[in-house]
Amino acid sequence: MQHFIESRVTPAVKSSSTWSKTMTNPQTKPQTAEIKCINKRDRPNPHERITHVGGFGNSRWKLAQKDAIDKIDRGEWSFYVALPGTNKSVWVEVATSRFGNKYLRTQGDDETRNNLLSLPECP
Repeated sequence: MQHFIESRVTPAVKSSSTWSKTMTNPQTKPQTAEIKCINKRDRPNPHERITHVGGFGNSRWKLAQKDAIDKIDRGEWSFYVALPGTNKSVWVEVATSRFGNKYLRTQGDDETRNNLLSLPECP
């Protein structure tokens, strides 16, 4: 079951030079950013692991998947993905594989649909 974000707001995204500084301080309320692109180890393979996620607002940003997972786990940041062709979005969450590896996925993803893996390649 997907949990949709009621209204999509374009988040203010920090530039890459200030990104790491602003994302290391604990927040009482997580900041929010839309993931608009990804990098994978093997781009043609639909099931290959994501290495980086990124987006843009006022400037482009890009994080290693491990950094994004750490920021979600610490409650500093929340990420979401816009669903194509709709005005709805879904939250990105941290999941753990059966082998114990953490990875990112959107709420409601299954074997036939993966909102993150369908995003375009980050520059």
